[in-house]
Amino acid sequence: MANPNLIKSSYLIDVVKHRWHYLTISIVMLIPCILAMLYLMFTQPNHSPVKLGIDFTGGTILQYGIENSVTPEKISTIRFELEKNGISNPIIQNISNQSSEGGIKNIISIKTSFIGEKNNKQINKITAVLAQNTTAPQLISTTSVGPTLGKELLKNSLAAMLLAFLGIVIYISFRFQADYAIIALAALFHDAVFVVGVFAILGILYGVQVDSLFITAILTVVGFSVHDTIVVFDRIRENNRFLAKKYSSGEIINASVNQTLARSVNTSITTLLTLLALYFFGGSTTKDFVLAMILGIIAGTYSSIFFASVLLAWDKEIKAKKANAQSN
Repeated sequence: MANPNLIKSSYLIDVVKHRWHYLTISIVMLIPCILAMLYLMFTQPNHSPVKLGIDFTGGTILQYGIENSVTPEKISTIRFELEKNGISNPIIQNISNQSSEGGIKNIISIKTSFIGEKNNKQINKITAVLAQNTTAPQLISTTSVGPTLGKELLKNSLAAMLLAFLGIVIYISFRFQADYAIIALAALFHDAVFVVGVFAILGILYGVQVDSLFITAILTVVGFSVHDTIVVFDRIRENNRFLAKKYSSGEIINASVNQTLARSVNTSITTLLTLLALYFFGGSTTKDFVLAMILGIIAGTYSSIFFASVLLAWDKEIKAKKANAQSN
């Protein structure tokens, strides 16, 4: 049961009093993201709001066995040399090989745009760059993903996202009243647009492309965002059940947000510490995935505290004014 003593005259965060400030921050966050997404949708042949990687457009993975170990600095050098030789956006991963059979100590995996079976010129360029930077590179496997298969993967990824959103809509609709559910979905949309929009901006400025791991990150962010919002809404609903006759909806929402504030912030900080460690000390191939998670956790924490609660307070205020007008 809610404790009436928890309703105070002042709080660390007053979401009702400063709601226009918080909504302005959300607008400033989202407008550049939406503009970048629209720009790519109108300028790209596939009309995608982000630049798609070879997972979705097709590509080739080449694996080379080498006789020496390769440092991250050397991988950066190889990537630079490949781009200088016309290999666009190569993704390079150093895979340790436990066996030293045949003198191979490491395996380097290079993912590039689609290379046809008869296009040996591109493969020869890659081999030549590796020969300059490693010891005795041997091409041990070639795997290609055709454009058709890439489109199929994109379609399946979009279907997975739509099913996830549909499941969340059904769950929230049963768990909460319609107004709670709509606002929770608005917060979810807020977070997804922010993450996708930032990657659209990075794609325009730095050519960053998204792959299947990005879809995984978005789905994870969606789950985190909804979970955080539901925690806040549960507290608001519980307090409203017992205190609605004594306090206004704004006071109850302010109290509920501040009661769950420490939990939301502490959960996000511990998650971000892990993600930051992965971003700065992890492999280069997972940096974009981790970056999407970091952006999503920050946006999800912000939206559950400052965006969803503000919209709910606004909604309650409008309904109260209508009820008063009808009674008069």
